[in-house]
Amino acid sequence: MSEPKSSTCTRLSQVMGISHDSVNRFLLRESYEPKDLFDEAQKLLDMVGGTLNVDDTTLDKPYSQKMALVGHFWSGKHRRAVKGLNLVTLYYTDVQGRSLPVNYRVYDKADDKTKNDYFQDMLAEVLAWGLRPAFATGDSWYSCEKNLKTVKNHQMGLMFAVEANRTVSVEKGTWVQVQRLDVPEEGLMVWLRNFGPVKLFRTRLKDQLRHYLACLPDAQGYSTFGRLNFQKLHDQHWGIEQYHRLLKQVCNVERFQVRGKVPILNHIFAALCSFVQLQEMRFTHAIVNAYQWKTELFTQVVATFVTGFIPGKKHLNPQFRTTVNA
Repeated sequence: MSEPKSSTCTRLSQVMGISHDSVNRFLLRESYEPKDLFDEAQKLLDMVGGTLNVDDTTLDKPYSQKMALVGHFWSGKHRRAVKGLNLVTLYYTDVQGRSLPVNYRVYDKADDKTKNDYFQDMLAEVLAWGLRPAFATGDSWYSCEKNLKTVKNHQMGLMFAVEANRTVSVEKGTWVQVQRLDVPEEGLMVWLRNFGPVKLFRTRLKDQLRHYLACLPDAQGYSTFGRLNFQKLHDQHWGIEQYHRLLKQVCNVERFQVRGKVPILNHIFAALCSFVQLQEMRFTHAIVNAYQWKTELFTQVVATFVTGFIPGKKHLNPQFRTTVNA
């Protein structure tokens, strides 16, 4: 969290006064698992009644040559497939609005699994560990029939994005793409093929129309499930994007220089734990904003350097005219 540029073994050895090899041995020796992250997170969360979000992000590694787990993955930032690692996360928001990652996977071709397989595995794990969410949400990548049925079979509500060409039925025997429907603000009841009744919502995000399907465990709840309910779930779902941004910009999850699979996984685990610690400080009001907190770490250092550097440098100031505050 405190390193402004690159969290490497050499840099930690300089800061802590320990050998570079001891840091490297630590990364090679430990074997942290997703359950270890869950154990850290559950201390700070209400495990019942929240919203479980699934999404993935690409960790850019454009110059890697012999680094494990690196492949080509779609990047929303670059709007194309780029070279890097793919991190899939289950991100939980409890009823009090506190949010933390509770399970994760780093895509590995050797597993011979898709991201949807990872989602189903991670969902089964967190439920076995004691998490009891009321809803699950995800983007259109995770809205396949099998995923939706898996969530529904666990007696959970769901809200997943769907592509504009996904077909549903309003009248029996007639199938139409969701983009061609007139969807009211309070949603539209439709029938999803091979699944059942769902409520369709439409929203605009980044100048683009997006469609979401909501399914409730109790069919009688649809009459009162309207725009406000959808917006609350959507806001919680969007929180995982903020998590991805902070994980990269503050917790340095992309900035490592190890090549092996084990040290890479241990670095990513450490970055996730850093995020948990930042959120804990925010929950206890020790900090308000993680970005501001990290900036303030270096404010005094920079100020000390500037005040010590200025004496004897006044001849470098412009001599043409007096500065005017316009």
